[in-house]
Amino acid sequence: MSAEDERRLARVALTWLAEPGTRTVHHLVERHGPVATLDLLLDGGSPDGWLHTTVAARSASGDARAVAAEALERAERLGARLVTPDDEEWPAQVASLATLRLPDVSRRVDGETAPPLCFWVRGCWPLGEALDRSVAVVGARAATGYGQHVATELGYGLAERDWTVVSGGAFGIDAAAHRGALTAGGLTVAVLACGLDRPYPMGNAALFDRIAETGLLVSEWPPGAEPLRPRFLIRNRVIAAGTRGTVVVEASARSGATQTARRAIHANRVAMVVPGPVTSAMSVGAHEFLREYSKARLVTGVAHVLEEVGRIGTDLAPLARGPQRATDALDDDARSLLEALPRRGAVGVDRLSSRAGVDVRTALRKLSLLEELSMVVRRDDGYALAPPAKPKRGMPPPAATEVSGST
Repeated sequence: MSAEDERRLARVALTWLAEPGTRTVHHLVERHGPVATLDLLLDGGSPDGWLHTTVAARSASGDARAVAAEALERAERLGARLVTPDDEEWPAQVASLATLRLPDVSRRVDGETAPPLCFWVRGCWPLGEALDRSVAVVGARAATGYGQHVATELGYGLAERDWTVVSGGAFGIDAAAHRGALTAGGLTVAVLACGLDRPYPMGNAALFDRIAETGLLVSEWPPGAEPLRPRFLIRNRVIAAGTRGTVVVEASARSGATQTARRAIHANRVAMVVPGPVTSAMSVGAHEFLREYSKARLVTGVAHVLEEVGRIGTDLAPLARGPQRATDALDDDARSLLEALPRRGAVGVDRLSSRAGVDVRTALRKLSLLEELSMVVRRDDGYALAPPAKPKRGMPPPAATEVSGST
């Protein structure tokens, strides 16, 4: 076995011995390399008591190197591959997890947020390239029709603009985002909390197959690993750090989606929230996240998301505006004169200038302009509003946004 193969095997063995994200293992690998770290842990040399206990318990059920070798063979039969930091396609941005620290940590799973040792990948795209321009779209499993619609639109719109849509493959918002990207013919990545050969939930098995055909299935756990509850939180740190930003579409009061966004905030990524109905239980967690984190951004569509994660000065969202009116280009005096004209009949210049609060000379100049714009007509007894334009035969009437003197 070559030295490179030994290092790869050791990384797989370490991920089996201790859950991904374990900081002590990460520090040991950084200092001694994966092979020496594996030897140290197997010899009982762990500096942490709980890690020593975990390694001993796992070792009692099998030989770590043999388990790793079997996982590599199983992945090859599955059509998956192992990606390590030594590979060209490794996503460099996950290195920022080395400095990720969540405040007020009470659970070990919230403290063990170190970078991955390796990834198992199914699909043809290079992992680093797929995640380079990516946005995570996450949310509630028990999503409402509103939430699924928004997630689908986001997934479609981002993929249509050549952004990778990343999510966790769950029911509800995750699946809607993936499907939106697939419908647009774009790239989507599902980051799983279990082995690639037993994707969870099984109800999305057909969706996972579609993702693998055109995008990527990614996991830190070897084939055969079960989707245990803590692994979803461990997985979420990769979604948060591996993308440029995380969008929460819907989230209940206790939601893994807001935990992903929380990790994004502390990994110096953009966390975004789509607002929902205040009467919906699926909006409580999302809205509370907005209240708790001042850095979180409210977004209502693809344009807002791209403004947050795109290039400065390039991906700016257009300002929300009402329909344009012909009167928008008028100055204050011209608009005052137009407002002062009666809805019916005509009025002389002297009276009109008095009603509008402008002098007669200014009134005459502005009325000439309004006449040229076909907004007023001059009559023998003064000025009047121009009649609305009649639609041409066979043509629909003018839109309500067109102006014929009224506002």
